[in-house]
Amino acid sequence: MPVTVWTAADADLSAILALYRQLSVTDLVPDAAAAAETWRQILASGFMTVHVAELDGRVVATCVLVIAPNLTRNMRPFGLIENVVTEEGLRGQGVGKRVVQAAIAQAWDAGCYKVMLLTGRKDPAVLGFYEACGFSRGKTAFEVRRPG
Repeated sequence: MPVTVWTAADADLSAILALYRQLSVTDLVPDAAAAAETWRQILASGFMTVHVAELDGRVVATCVLVIAPNLTRNMRPFGLIENVVTEEGLRGQGVGKRVVQAAIAQAWDAGCYKVMLLTGRKDPAVLGFYEACGFSRGKTAFEVRRPG
């Protein structure tokens, strides 16, 4: 399967939004102008990169990498991966793993001392996917979400 992975650009927004609808089916579809403005902010950020995978001329997987500067760990940054999604019909075929591996490689190239990923999913296939990408279950995660 000839999959190409690259860093997302302006033209990838609509394809990424389509994938996000598969990630969070209960989310509202964002207003086009608001989504475009947020996309510009993401692309201009020095801390965020969106990786995408293309197959047969269409974007079929994506993930976001945030690299955060850090004053501990000898001032080495850390990475956080979020919004991992692969087109439903291609899951389990290694496409999603390619974008996650690209994000991890970028984090290592940036000198990150670790890369974190959190999931609320309990599906053994999802957990196995993250383990196959090199992540291990270990620390306890905590989160607080804004009410409403």
